Amino acid sequence: MSKKVAVVTGANKGIGLAIVRELCKAKFTGDVILTARNEKLGNEAVKMLKSEGFEVAYHHLDICDQGSAKQLSNFLQKTYGGLDVLINNAGMAFKNDATEPFGEQAEVTMRTNFWGTLWVCHALLPLLRPNARVVNVSSFVSKKALDTCSPQLQAKFRDTELSEEELCLLMGQFVIAAQQGNHQAQGWPNTAYGTTKIGVTVLSRIQAHILTKTRAADGILLNACCPGWVRTDMAGSKAPKSPEEGAQTPTYLALLPEGAKEPHGQLVWDKTVQQW
Repeated sequence: MSKKVAVVTGANKGIGLAIVRELCKAKFTGDVILTARNEKLGNEAVKMLKSEGFEVAYHHLDICDQGSAKQLSNFLQKTYGGLDVLINNAGMAFKNDATEPFGEQAEVTMRTNFWGTLWVCHALLPLLRPNARVVNVSSFVSKKALDTCSPQLQAKFRDTELSEEELCLLMGQFVIAAQQGNHQAQGWPNTAYGTTKIGVTVLSRIQAHILTKTRAADGILLNACCPGWVRTDMAGSKAPKSPEEGAQTPTYLALLPEGAKEPHGQLVWDKTVQQW
């Protein structure tokens, strides 16, 4: 049997780095691969973890580059023959005082947080072995953003029959509306980050539904999670949680025991399923 392998995206710092460390501390029974867009920063993170006594490997991954995701897929297939844990942590947000036009912020944030996550999933989910675990890092901001959507949009995002194609169309519509400057008039929230994370949360439910239909006997669990407001470069220094605290729920979901039936297709915050 091939060796187990876990992949964490956007893992050279912040919550991603803390998740890698927590997987190692939990004695994950396989290789842990830290991925990052910047090779220098990725290798520096691996070097630091090794100095702490943790055995970690680096592999390049730019989630906004579909070719990069395919290269990682080829490496995993060739080296391990599959994938056991995928934590889609990579993401970005503009600062509150960013000067870029909102339409630009919406396009860039959507490309990373939603499309990048989707592209990594398209490349790597076919490699999932039985009892694999997938965690898409979302945010409590997705729930707040959903609550400020129009009733029509809320109904669409809560529709359990919504398809991936329909979700992609909705995410595209938000970016166009943001670029035209009339997103709020069309019922969208005034947050690019929050809307992209609505996409990640709903995508997770759709992906879980597909896995249940296509691989029901394989025991695979896929969830979205909110790490909380964490002190990182992205969220700032005033956040109440440390990266290590933020890593707890993603790591918990990644290490759900074999035979567990739930949670699956849920948004989980502080190890608790949230109402969507």
